[in-house]
Amino acid sequence: MKIGVHGKEFTRQSAPFIQSIFEILAGHELYISSKFAGHLKNPVFKKFSWKTYEPGEAFKGIQLFISIGGDGTLLESVSHIGNAEIPVLGINTGRLGFLATISREETESALSQVLSGTFSLDKRAVLRLESTNDIFGKLNFGLNDFTIVKKDTSSMITIHTYIDGEFLNSYWADGIIVATPTGSTGYSLSCGGPLIFPRSGNFVITPVSPHTLTVRPIIVSDSSEISFQIEGRSKKFLVSLDSRMATIDSTVNLKVKKADFKVNLVQLEGHHYFKTLRQKLNWGLDIRN
Repeated sequence: MKIGVHGKEFTRQSAPFIQSIFEILAGHELYISSKFAGHLKNPVFKKFSWKTYEPGEAFKGIQLFISIGGDGTLLESVSHIGNAEIPVLGINTGRLGFLATISREETESALSQVLSGTFSLDKRAVLRLESTNDIFGKLNFGLNDFTIVKKDTSSMITIHTYIDGEFLNSYWADGIIVATPTGSTGYSLSCGGPLIFPRSGNFVITPVSPHTLTVRPIIVSDSSEISFQIEGRSKKFLVSLDSRMATIDSTVNLKVKKADFKVNLVQLEGHHYFKTLRQKLNWGLDIRN
């Protein structure tokens, strides 16, 4: 099996755990990101063989992708895969691990199941950004969210927002978030947005610190095209797609819509979205339960 692997820098104490993953993957054709390969300098990794890849390269024939780290590492992995729709397994060596759900203790069992083909796919919708100056190049997509926020000033900004060309609202706020169901448990949630079930077919628009009490998050169909015009005292604004960020001015036209591909997260038996909500966010925690 051809397997792609990306991970984050790890401590000396974590090296035996990373080594154990490579022991399980031995005998498969491995393609390691050049960034992660740079962290595999410990002599214990010399007995393993792999090829390196650069982000953006074609992934022809790759049947599985393994992300070793936290949710940020998994989002980086998604940016490497792009529209290839390769199944992604997230092994959590970070903290929360809402997307990278496999714990260290579960890793051996999880890899055994995945390598034997005993898993299903959790298909997640992806946002795509269209902009006049091609802000993020080929990485104009995000699994979590797209945001517009103020920069260089404490003054709020005004974000005129349109749905399929129809005026929705002018948000006087510190910014605005358009989140997928996957991203609804992240930045949007911390700004008062709702939890959205992954297969619901919706996006949520959540204002960041709005200056109007009547403004609340709104859920729209993921078939919508959401466009923006920005103004404020500052001439520069920040936009982000997942972990990628750029500075723009008010002349840039922005439109967000659903991408024509999905991210396939590996879902093992016993691992379900609702269980993750309960375990990671203490959702529904009640002493009566």
